[in-house]
Amino acid sequence: MDGFIKSFHQNFIEKDRYMYLLQGFGNTIAITLLAVVIGIILGFLVAIVRSTHDKHGGLKILNAICHVYLTVIRGTPTVVQLMIMFYLVLVSVNNKIVVAAVAFGLNSGAYVAEIVRSGIMSIDEGQFEAGRSLGLNYGQTMRLIIMPQAFKNVLPALVNEFITLLKETSVSGYIGIMDLTRGADIIRSGTYEPFMPLIGTAVIYLLLVMLLTAGMHKLEERLRRNER
Repeated sequence: MDGFIKSFHQNFIEKDRYMYLLQGFGNTIAITLLAVVIGIILGFLVAIVRSTHDKHGGLKILNAICHVYLTVIRGTPTVVQLMIMFYLVLVSVNNKIVVAAVAFGLNSGAYVAEIVRSGIMSIDEGQFEAGRSLGLNYGQTMRLIIMPQAFKNVLPALVNEFITLLKETSVSGYIGIMDLTRGADIIRSGTYEPFMPLIGTAVIYLLLVMLLTAGMHKLEERLRRNER
């Protein structure tokens, strides 16, 4: 027990080393939240384009662009996309957190798009016809009838994607961002003791994932209650 306390003090208390994790935690959350917003907006737009093309054959040019985007993003590693964004695409952007958020958002958007598209395609065609019979146009039918049902169907998959996104931000250190993993590595390099900082970082990620999972369950319960 004394050894654990001594190690804890050396790794986190001494020289205020816990600040590395605290700063890393803030940056990780900021990157994740911004990337989630970008991923949701982009993913839903791409999903609507793709599902519209699949159902009605329209938007051929937009669908082709979306297909290329999905192929490239899903076919290349996240860390490579991050480095391309930092060293080639957004060179003039001085805020590394914004660069990382854009890179992770573009990556997440591709997976969100396929998840949402599968949800839209799972809705019976009769739902579209019902919307049209009520005098709704295609956009209103999608917004008021189809998307709420699709969202409910794919909610667990979306939350899993956001959990994956949270953990993927651990490669942000490749472009010099002080994220949680980078903070733990700095502590390790100062104390030459990898166990405590790495386990501490793993516990923080685990708690964040557990909070997201609990939030998803509560939202699912509320949606089920609203159905009754």
